[in-house]
Amino acid sequence: MLKALAAGAAAIALLGAAPAPHAKVSARILPPPAAPGKAVLPFVKLSGALIALTHVRVIDGTGAAPAENRTVTIRGSTIEAISGPEAPIPPGAAVLDMTGRTVMPGIVGMHDHMYYIARPDLDADGHSDAPSPLVPQMTFSAPRLYLAAGVTTMRTAGSVEPYTDLNVKAQIDAGALAGPHMDVTAPYLEGANSPFVQMHQLKDADEARRMVAFWADQGATSFKAYMNITRAELKAAIGEAHRRGLKLTGHLCSVTYPEAAALGIDNLEHGFWVNTQNDPGKQLDLCPATTGAATLAAMDAEGGPARALIAQLVRSKVAITSTLPVFEPNSPSYRPLSAKMLDVLSPQAKADYLRLRALAAGAKPDRVAARARLWANELKLERAFVAAGGLLIAGPDPTGAGNVLPGFGDQRAIELLVEAGFSPVEAIRIGTLNGAIYLGLADRIGSVAPGKNADLIVVRGDPSRRIEDIENVEIVFKDGIGFDSQALLASVKGRYGQY
Repeated sequence: MLKALAAGAAAIALLGAAPAPHAKVSARILPPPAAPGKAVLPFVKLSGALIALTHVRVIDGTGAAPAENRTVTIRGSTIEAISGPEAPIPPGAAVLDMTGRTVMPGIVGMHDHMYYIARPDLDADGHSDAPSPLVPQMTFSAPRLYLAAGVTTMRTAGSVEPYTDLNVKAQIDAGALAGPHMDVTAPYLEGANSPFVQMHQLKDADEARRMVAFWADQGATSFKAYMNITRAELKAAIGEAHRRGLKLTGHLCSVTYPEAAALGIDNLEHGFWVNTQNDPGKQLDLCPATTGAATLAAMDAEGGPARALIAQLVRSKVAITSTLPVFEPNSPSYRPLSAKMLDVLSPQAKADYLRLRALAAGAKPDRVAARARLWANELKLERAFVAAGGLLIAGPDPTGAGNVLPGFGDQRAIELLVEAGFSPVEAIRIGTLNGAIYLGLADRIGSVAPGKNADLIVVRGDPSRRIEDIENVEIVFKDGIGFDSQALLASVKGRYGQY
């Protein structure tokens, strides 16, 4: 599996999944580092011209075995050297003994959001009496949660307040706010009949093209097509994005995976959960009520339809984003939120989560069994995609009923890849270097190597043996500045789901 993981990523890195971001776009995502401002300094644990992390285990993000008892030297915003214990420490370095700890690359979250879906007035079935769910922005809490968990670069993967996202990114880049590097995705490219009142509904292909052009000019660095877009609208949007050297992903339904691949899409979200190609009664350009469940339920990872689909995706250089955490309630081994995670939820968000968990516990056995089959098929298809040479990237999709939270969900996405059958170091690569490859930034982030950005996580324990140790984050380095994970978490206690 490791050989397939590396080969697939290398092939796509060389060939490019459509145009790689040009230098201007790369600079937007990873601008020159800024000194921490007054509002950021309370979260800074380490800051200096020269830092040496000694006696540390290094998981470099490439999928290679860990290197034990290393010294990682950070000079300014860059990794200067990775050496053995016999190498001399550079004069003047601040030395930290990291015995019992692991350094790994900062997580590159590829399906993250800056909002939370509000679910007011839930009835006994977990439904809201509102005709359309509202999506309030988590401008204050989300960036801190991402950074606290070790997410040093994130793609917003769809925006409902695009100017807010762009302005938050600008303030983070200027050192005025604590948060990760951001690839800001433009507002959703959605077609008619959207259930979300905050989304614009495209009228035709020309409007799709103009919308992409407008938001590219505003500073968006990626685009996302949504469930009700038509093939003509999607084709126009992809064409304009590619003309500008930008990429377009999709959470699709009205357009099937084979259709999207033929149109030149760069990335498909949610693994294989939302592919509707074999849903009963599927009509062109319309999202069926089954939204892909029927296709996934019938798709054997070793069968002809799955092999043909995966071959087409790999041939077309379409990346797949695994978002297992948002679907984890389907898993027979679902893990509820820990006390640490519940602590960051607002009272209403916590109540909503606990109520929905209680409702889920009362689900009928046949429904539970059907969901478990979907879960098992998804895990097998993601492994098959990688084995065939596909580029799998990862993100949690922190939305909805509170079972997925910013940052914590990114960690969980990597843990669940291990449940899917990847080794811990393979899963870490998917959650770090593969995302950097897709973004065209693998020369700067995504792995631990001299000359790369000092975007690193220090965790207590050894995630290569026990993947859950990825949750034991102590220090998060972003551009060489060491942030205190616990201080960031404490600052948002009880606030996520509120603002």
